[in-house]
Amino acid sequence: MSDAEQKRRPFRALVIDDDKEMRLSLSHLLDAAGWRVELLSGITQVEQKLNQWQPDAILSDVRMPGGSGLELLHLEQQTPPIVLISAHGDIPMAVEAMRAGAYSFLEKPFDPQRLLRIMNNAAERHRLTQNTQRLQERLAKLSGIDRVLLGQSPQLQTVREQIIDFSSTPAPVLISGETGTGKELVARAIHDLSDRADQPFIAMNCATFEASSFERMVFGVQNESLGTFMQAEGGTLFLDEVASLNPDIQAKLLRAIEHREITPIGSDKPQSVDVRIVSASNENLDDAIAAGRFREDLYYRLSTVVIDLPNLRSRKDDIVLLMQHFLAHYATLYETAAPELDAEEIATLLAHDWPGNVRELRNVAERRVLSARRGGGSISASMRLDNEMGNVPETLREAVASFERSLIAKAIQTHQGRMDAVAEALGIGRRTLNEKIVKLNLDKSELL
Repeated sequence: MSDAEQKRRPFRALVIDDDKEMRLSLSHLLDAAGWRVELLSGITQVEQKLNQWQPDAILSDVRMPGGSGLELLHLEQQTPPIVLISAHGDIPMAVEAMRAGAYSFLEKPFDPQRLLRIMNNAAERHRLTQNTQRLQERLAKLSGIDRVLLGQSPQLQTVREQIIDFSSTPAPVLISGETGTGKELVARAIHDLSDRADQPFIAMNCATFEASSFERMVFGVQNESLGTFMQAEGGTLFLDEVASLNPDIQAKLLRAIEHREITPIGSDKPQSVDVRIVSASNENLDDAIAAGRFREDLYYRLSTVVIDLPNLRSRKDDIVLLMQHFLAHYATLYETAAPELDAEEIATLLAHDWPGNVRELRNVAERRVLSARRGGGSISASMRLDNEMGNVPETLREAVASFERSLIAKAIQTHQGRMDAVAEALGIGRRTLNEKIVKLNLDKSELL
């Protein structure tokens, strides 16, 4: 059941009392207040009813034949808030009940309105607890988010809490952070934890937009193509690198966000859109506003809530943990043993500034595993290879291709073009080597 459905569902109560008239009276009271009620005359069937009925609160008499309502407080099974009532109540009993975990205690005769207030408060607290647990479980299962949020630093804990808090609201979110800190993965986590999770998540790289093609791509063309706003209808539109938009595009985007409507090319009729805006920037937007490159009114529309992603060098305690995580991941991917980090390699990791943040560390971990697969390598060597390769493409496929190209080229040079020796050194077959040389567009004659 989604969070939205959970909020719309009427509260459910399990009422336990051996007095039939009292059971019916309580049932009528709660039913008139919009509750759904299930009745029991004793506590013997409570655990079964908890599984079947899943109540939001239990209302039980204390003194009943066959068992006391106080026993409900000691069930092994997790229970919703328990409100106890008794005609024989006294202060010691109330103190015992509250200490044992009762939500509240009422003595008969009780004020019906007070009982309803207590039951409503108990049920609301139960729903809130359930929603929080459900969000945390969903967060833990998110694909990819652990690659960014793995760590024990206080900064990471704050980001995790913000994702959970902000995902349940419709407010626009601005994610700021350096390149490689995982802004898009955080945006996807916010979407996946929201009540829009079953609807589209559309990502736009604003750095690729030109003024001439913006409206076609974003607003679409009448009877021809849907723009990204309509593609994201009901879901989330992620505006990555929003600081790179030129002023004309910023103005058009602001109007669409303010009025929640777009006009496709070729149409004179605006269309309303229902999207949640999540944006990201690796540039400080305050500086961009001060320099006149970013509209202040657009900034306020995008930044109702802000998540600042910490860079890797500010959380040194997480670096070794992250490296071990990625080494294990790539060792499984490449079907080899994960290399053990020695003291020198750990010192190398901690001494590095990691300008590429988690993305750079992940690439170094992959190269370290691939080197270990051939029986050698080190963290420092993997870092040097990163520098020699220059700007590694951001996608995994391109990064691996670039790395393979460099390794094969070096092996060809080392073994002076003897392809059997090259294949053996790389741990692959001769046919596979030939296929990779063709695929990677390597010219053997230029390497020798």
